[in-house]
Amino acid sequence: MQPGCKSPAPTGDQGTGGAPMEETALDPLLAKAAGAVDGEGAPPGGPGAQAATMRVNEKYSTLPAEDRSVHIINICAIEDIGYLPSEGTLLNSLSVDPDAECKYGLYFRDGKRKVDYVLVYHHKRPSGNRTLARRVPHNDTALAARSLRQDQPLPGKGGPVGAGEPQPPADFHEDDKRFRREEYEGNLREAGLELEHDEDTKIHGVGFVKIHAPWNVLCREAEFLKLKMPTKKLYHINETRGLLKKINSVLQKITDPIQPKVAEHRPQTMKRLSYPFSREKQHLFDLSDKDSFFDSKTRSTIVYEILKRTTCTKAKYSMGQGEGRKKDSALLSKRRKCGKYGITSLLANGVYSAAYPLHDGDYEGENVEFNDRKLLYEEWASYGVFYKYQPIDLVRKYFGEKIGLYFAWLGVYTQMLIPASVVGVIVFLYGCATVNENIPSMEMCDQRHNITMCPLCDKTCSYWKMSSACATARASHLFDNPATVFFSVFMALWAATFMEHWKRKQMRLNYRWDLTGFEEEEDHPRAEYEARVLEKSLRKESKNKEKHRNIPEESTNKWKQRVKTAMAGVKLTDKVKLTWRDRFPAYLTNLVSIVFMVAVTFAIVLGVIIYRISTAAALAMNSSPSVRSNIRVTVTATAVIINLVVIILLDEVYGCIARWLTKIEVPKTEKSFEERLIFKAFLLKFVNSYTPIFYVAFFKGRFVGRPGDYVYIFRSFRMEECAPGGCLMELCIQLSIIMLGKQLIQNNLFEIGIPKMKKFIRYLRLKRQSLSDHDEHVKRKQRYEADFTLEPFAGLTPEYMEMIIQFGFVTLFVASFPLAPLFALLNNIIEIRLDAKKFVTELRRPVAVRAKDIGIWYNILRGVGKLAVIINAFVISFTSDFIPRLVYLYMYSKDGTMHGFVNHTLSSFDVSDFQNGTAPNDPLDLGYKVQICRYKDYREPPWSEHKYDISKDFWAVLAARLAFVIVFQNLVMFMSDFVDWIIPDIPKDISQQIVKEKVLMVELFMREEQGKRRLLDTWMEKDRKDDGPHNSHSPRAGLDSPAHPGGGAL
Repeated sequence: MQPGCKSPAPTGDQGTGGAPMEETALDPLLAKAAGAVDGEGAPPGGPGAQAATMRVNEKYSTLPAEDRSVHIINICAIEDIGYLPSEGTLLNSLSVDPDAECKYGLYFRDGKRKVDYVLVYHHKRPSGNRTLARRVPHNDTALAARSLRQDQPLPGKGGPVGAGEPQPPADFHEDDKRFRREEYEGNLREAGLELEHDEDTKIHGVGFVKIHAPWNVLCREAEFLKLKMPTKKLYHINETRGLLKKINSVLQKITDPIQPKVAEHRPQTMKRLSYPFSREKQHLFDLSDKDSFFDSKTRSTIVYEILKRTTCTKAKYSMGQGEGRKKDSALLSKRRKCGKYGITSLLANGVYSAAYPLHDGDYEGENVEFNDRKLLYEEWASYGVFYKYQPIDLVRKYFGEKIGLYFAWLGVYTQMLIPASVVGVIVFLYGCATVNENIPSMEMCDQRHNITMCPLCDKTCSYWKMSSACATARASHLFDNPATVFFSVFMALWAATFMEHWKRKQMRLNYRWDLTGFEEEEDHPRAEYEARVLEKSLRKESKNKEKHRNIPEESTNKWKQRVKTAMAGVKLTDKVKLTWRDRFPAYLTNLVSIVFMVAVTFAIVLGVIIYRISTAAALAMNSSPSVRSNIRVTVTATAVIINLVVIILLDEVYGCIARWLTKIEVPKTEKSFEERLIFKAFLLKFVNSYTPIFYVAFFKGRFVGRPGDYVYIFRSFRMEECAPGGCLMELCIQLSIIMLGKQLIQNNLFEIGIPKMKKFIRYLRLKRQSLSDHDEHVKRKQRYEADFTLEPFAGLTPEYMEMIIQFGFVTLFVASFPLAPLFALLNNIIEIRLDAKKFVTELRRPVAVRAKDIGIWYNILRGVGKLAVIINAFVISFTSDFIPRLVYLYMYSKDGTMHGFVNHTLSSFDVSDFQNGTAPNDPLDLGYKVQICRYKDYREPPWSEHKYDISKDFWAVLAARLAFVIVFQNLVMFMSDFVDWIIPDIPKDISQQIVKEKVLMVELFMREEQGKRRLLDTWMEKDRKDDGPHNSHSPRAGLDSPAHPGGGAL
C-alpha cells in the first residue's frame, strides 16, 4: 500500500464492540488477516501469518495484560469506523490527512495517475457477523474479489462469533453480478486501462472502481476516434481591415465590462493547425506536456468509448434449484454464445449502479485548488454575472461540444430576444398612447349610446348595457391596434433571421472547436435492442431445433452442425435484426396511445369550457352587483389557472408516457432513441400547452348560434360568446398567464426545488446508512464519493423542450401578446444562470459528446417558425377586429371615419322570439321593458323578410379575412425565404479560414515528404560513398552500413 493516501476499503464491519477481547484471541486473527492480504490462500501457518504474528507480538509484548486489552479495544473501535491504521502510531495518524497526495480521489493512491472515470457498484456486507477489514491491492482486482469469499468472522473468546447461528443463504444473483464485474474489469485491463478499487467509503455498501487511461491507450483511441488535436503549426487568423476593424475595436472596448474573465474568451489572433491524431505522426503534435495534451474531457470520452465497446459475455451463476436451475443453465449457456454486455447493459442490469467522469474539484470553500469547475462557478454559474456573456469555449472544454452548443444556442436566442422585446414594448406603448383616440372603444364606453345587449346565458342572466364592457374594450385596444400587424410581420422575419444567425454562429463554433470535418458515426446498439435481438435469436434457434428434432442425422452431419454452432459464437445475433413486423405491436400501441392522449387533452379543455359556462350562470344569480359586473373576468381568470395546473401536471405525465412509448419501440441506437423521444414528447406537450389557447383564438364565439337558436353542449350548456370587443383580450390573458405560469412554476421552481429535494432525500438516506460511521466529521469525502451523491445527468431534452415551447409562445400568438418576447427575455436571463448552476453544482459531470449542430431541434424550430406565420395570419384576420374595421372604413363608413362601427357589427333581436324557457327570469332588471336587444353578428334584422339570416356584410368580411390570410402568409413566407437566401450559412471569413487550413495542411505534409526524401537521398549517397573504398564483405562495412549509422565515428 502506498503511504499518504487512503487504504482500500473493507467490505465488512470490524470488531464486535462488546466486552474486551484478549490478546490471545487477536493474534491468530491478525495472522489469518495477513494470510488473506500478503498471501492469497495462504494456510494459517504460512509465512504471511507468521510475519503478522511476530509484528503483533513486538508491538504489545511490553504492555501489561490490562493495557493490552484496552489498546486492542481501541484498535477494533478504529477499525469499526472504517479507518485501518498503518504500521506507525495508530492514534497520531488520525490527525494527518491521508488523502492529500491523491488530491482527495482525483488521482490513484500513488498520487500520479489521474482518475479518468469511475464505476460504482453496490455490495452487501454481512450485518450479523462483523468481518475483518481487508486491503484490496490496487493492482490485483481478481485477488480482491477472491478475498471477498475468504473473509473470516471475528473469533471471540473460545470460539468464533455466531458459531451456533444459521448462515445466511447464498445470494446467487449477487454472485452473478460480482462475476460479471470481475470478467468485465479483466477485459478492461486487457484493453489497456488501469483500475483501482475502493470500498472503504463513507457511503455504506457502495464500492468504487477508479479507471485510468495510460498514454498509449489515449493515443490509440484518439486515432480510432479521429480526434482532431492541435499541432505545433501556428498561423495568423485573418483580421478585418479598414472601417470594420475600427468598428470591432470600438465594440470590444464597449463590451469589455460584460466579457467573462476567462482566458478562452479573449479574441485570438493566432490558432494552432489541427489534424486527426495519428501515432505515426506524433512528431507533428506538441507533446512537451503529455499530461495536459489530452484534457479531462477528452480522457473521459476515450474511456467511455472503451467502456461501451468492451463486453462481458459470461453469466456464471443461475438462480433457482432443481429443474428450474437446469433450464436457467441452458438459457445461460446460450447467452454465453450470443450475449454481449457493454457498460450500458451492465448499468441496465444493475451490475454497476453508476458510471461517470469526475468533476475537476470543489467549486467553493477555503483553500480550494483553482480548477475549471471553480472558474465556471465564478464566471458563469453565478447570478451576479447575469449581465455578462457566457464563456462558451470554457463550457465546451469542460462539458463537451453537445452541451456547449446548447448554451451557445440559448445565448444566441436570448440575445435575439432583445430587439424583439424592444419592438414589442413600443407596440404596447403605442396602444397605450392611442387608447383615448380609439373611436370604437369610445363609442362602447359612451353612456349616451343606450345599447341593450341580449343575455349571456339562459334564464338566470338578464339584459345588460354595452357600456359595462368599457374596461375590456379599452384594454383590448392595447393589443388590438394597427401596430400589431406590423409586429406580426416583424416577428416572422425575426424568426427567420434568428435561424440564419444561429447557423452562422454554429459554423463559427465548428471552426473554433475543430469540428469542420467531423461526421457522426453510428452509435453502438442500445442494451435493450441487443437484449431484444438476443431474445429473437434464441426463439429462432429453439424453433429450428424443434424442426430438426425428429429428422435423423448422420454422425458426420451432427459433427458439422456442432462445428458451425461453435464457430458462430457471439456473432449469432449479428444475423438477426428487428424488422417492422417485430415492432408493429409497439407502433400500434404508440398510435393508439398518442390519439388517446390527444383526446384526453381535448376532453379536459371541454371540461374547462363547461366549467366556464356553468360558473358564469351561477355567478349571474348572485345578488351582489359587483360580482355580476365582473363575471367575465372572474370566469376567465379561474379557468386559465385551472388550465395552467392541468398543463403542468400533464406535461410531467406526457413526458413519462413518451419515454415509455419510445422504449417499447426498441430503437437501435441512442441517437434514434433520442430523436423518437423528442418527437413524441414535443407532439404531446405542444398539444397540451396550446390547445386551450387555440380554443380561445379560433373556436370561442364562432359556433354559438343566435338568440332564439343557440347551440348547446349536451343539450344543457349554451356555448359561450366573446365580449363585444372580441376574444383577443381574453386570448391575451390566457396566453400571458399560461406562459408566465409555466416559466415561473415549471421551468424555475421545478428546476430549483426538485433537484434540491432529491439531493436532500439522498443526503438523509446516506446519513441513515452511515450512522455507524463515527468518522463522518473527521474524514473528508473523496471526489468520487461527493460526485456520487449528485443527481445523474438526464440529457438535454428537458432543457431544449422548455425553450422550444417558449419559442412557440413568443412566435405563434405574438399578435395577441406583444410583451411575450420581453417576458421570455427576462426568463432566459435567469434560465441561463439556473441551468449553469445546475450543471456545475447539482449534476454529475456528463460524458462529453461531440456534435456539430443541435440536431432535430433545428428542424422543430424551423417548423414552429413556419407555423407561426400561418397562425398569426389567422389571429389577425379572425380573432381581432382588424379586418372588420378595414372593411367598414373603406366600404360602409359615410364620413371616412370609424364612427358607427360598433353599431354596424351588432345585429338586432326581438325578445318575443325567445324559445320557451330561455327568456330572462327578470326582464325588468335594467328598470325598463326591453323589446329589442343587440348581439354581435352580421344577420338580418327581425323586421326583414329573411329575418335572422346571415347578411351580405358577413360574406364581405369573410372574403376580406381569407384574402388577408392568403396575402399575409405568402408575403411573409417570401420575405422569410428571401432573408434565408440573402444571408449565407457560412460566414465569408470562416470559409476563407477553412480553405487556408487545408492549404497549410497540404504544405506541412509536402515539407514533411520533402524532408524525408532529402534524408533518404543523404543516406543513400552516404551508403554509396561508404561502399566504394571498403569491401562490402568486411566486418567494418557492416558497422558502417545504414543499419549502424555513425558506426565509424569511433
